[in-house]
Amino acid sequence: MKSTDIAMIILIASISVGLAFGIVSAIPGLKASNEPVKVKTIEEYTSSVAEPDPRVFNKDAINPTVDVTIGDTQPTGQ
Repeated sequence: MKSTDIAMIILIASISVGLAFGIVSAIPGLKASNEPVKVKTIEEYTSSVAEPDPRVFNKDAINPTVDVTIGDTQPTGQ
């Protein structure tokens, strides 16, 4: 490559970077805000465990881990 080709590539690249920077800085959603943002934080962790709700966890509750078989349990063809 000739030195004029390299200079042209550098010129086009610098113009492209400047143009891209101008376009991006004109978009209002991409500008940084100077206001601090309030974020929700958690209370401190404790080692205490609350009792589970007796309406859900009781001796008459349905156990979702029990296998349920619907229909005939014998294999067909025997």
